[in-house]
Amino acid sequence: MRTVPGDVGSVVVVGAGLAGLSAALHLTGAGKRVTVLERETTVGGRVGSYPVFDDDGRHLYDIDNGASVLTMPELIADALAAVGESFASTTPDVDLVRLAPGYHARFADGSALDVYSDPAEMAAEIERVCGPADAAGYRRLRQWLAAIFETEFDRFIDSNFDSPLDLVSSRPALRDTTTLLRLGGFGRLGPKVASFITDERLRRIFTFQALYAGTAPSTALAVYGAIAHMDTSLGVFFPKGGMATVAAAMTDALVRHGGILHTGVEVTDLLVTDGHARGVRTVDGRIFDGDAVVLTPDLPVVDRLLDRAGVPSRGRTRPFSVASPSAVVFHGTVPVDVTAGWPAAAHHNIDFGEQWDETFARITARRGRGRLMADPSLLVTRPAVTDPSLRLVRDGVECEPVSVLAPCPNLASAPLDWNLLGGPYVREIRQVLERRGYRGLAGSMRIDHVDTPQTWLEKGMLDGSPFSAAHVFRQTGPFRRPNLVRGVDNVVLAGSGTTPGVGVPTVLVSGRLAAERITGPAARVPDLPARALSEAGAAHG
Repeated sequence: MRTVPGDVGSVVVVGAGLAGLSAALHLTGAGKRVTVLERETTVGGRVGSYPVFDDDGRHLYDIDNGASVLTMPELIADALAAVGESFASTTPDVDLVRLAPGYHARFADGSALDVYSDPAEMAAEIERVCGPADAAGYRRLRQWLAAIFETEFDRFIDSNFDSPLDLVSSRPALRDTTTLLRLGGFGRLGPKVASFITDERLRRIFTFQALYAGTAPSTALAVYGAIAHMDTSLGVFFPKGGMATVAAAMTDALVRHGGILHTGVEVTDLLVTDGHARGVRTVDGRIFDGDAVVLTPDLPVVDRLLDRAGVPSRGRTRPFSVASPSAVVFHGTVPVDVTAGWPAAAHHNIDFGEQWDETFARITARRGRGRLMADPSLLVTRPAVTDPSLRLVRDGVECEPVSVLAPCPNLASAPLDWNLLGGPYVREIRQVLERRGYRGLAGSMRIDHVDTPQTWLEKGMLDGSPFSAAHVFRQTGPFRRPNLVRGVDNVVLAGSGTTPGVGVPTVLVSGRLAAERITGPAARVPDLPARALSEAGAAHG
């Protein structure tokens, strides 16, 4: 594995999202002097928060601004352990709850199904809704998903690639690649799942995760069954206090162990001399020196910095030809006497429209051909179901925070004017949910923040998508944007645009892989998942 040359004593990390914090913790644990620079005034990136204030300027509550589904929390524990910390030792601590069910799914025919990580509970639920044949098929599918994940994770997700030849360059690598081929991992996810289960509703439960990879289930590689395995078998978790507590805990661990963090600081220039970065310059003219630089912003921001520094674009595989679909997400509060009448009291609620293939065709269409969903499938998140302390009193009424996510095309696929469309589209989605049984949502939800492809674009995200580059084959694994930058010998990338890809688990891995490009491969903590979950008190369900 290639690493940054020379003796690296200090590192500048640009961005305090989970990738940047993960990299910073692993670098600090390896004895490096680390300075983290964050453009926003809060940490966390897509797992940060938006503060909400009342009309008198008093703080009301904080909105989790991005990812709401947490899997593989042992990767957070891994980053904390790099500096000798744990879920219980940080301020705030990370108090995880395993969600049971992880999801509540509703379908256009009026049926519903709860998704459990426990195999016996899930099989019983499937038998109740879909019948014994699909319950048996689920058990076989679960085994296949586990085999895909176990073969793929260490070799293809949790590893640095210097070349696509790394897939076959050693006997173990060739063995794992051959195993994936034998399992059908390079086939298509949708047809593979259909070979195990027949009920169309159930197939959606194990394939909708392709959206995280930016592709339709019918065309996604079957290797992305690993995401479904994380979601449906390894369990979905929630940290009490909200998702932003994860970044806050990681920041606390970093700073207490000597890392330096500056927020509200925007980096405008990467300082490069003779193919070697010596630091960065910020918008206010300050210079932060470092023997190496880790860049974690989104790819358009990274490329602007590299272009301004005169780093040749050759070898960057830029621009990506395919960005993932985007999303409209709106957050607000709803009175609890209204939510009490909703279809189910679950943390994550997936409300599937009747159309499925057509929905994906619309939101993943090629440049200029994308369209909004005609029969939307939506995610309704209610974190106070898991953590009642998140409830708040607003204008004398007890309320709970609610977030709604509606997938949509990115701006390259559908160059819509979201400044004009955003408000009407949010109203339309609220009315759709009202008709589907979320009584009172259209009239009583007080909206505090809306994100659209336009707001994502303004934050520097590729084609206005918070899911970065799609995981089509040519942008996957060793074919994805490499984390070493050709033309400058000591700049490393981390985050969703580089390896291994998009999502909370993968960007945490990305941060560690970036750190290992500087420190060399680190020893991995054995049996970390079991220890981490026991420590967090998360295994009680």
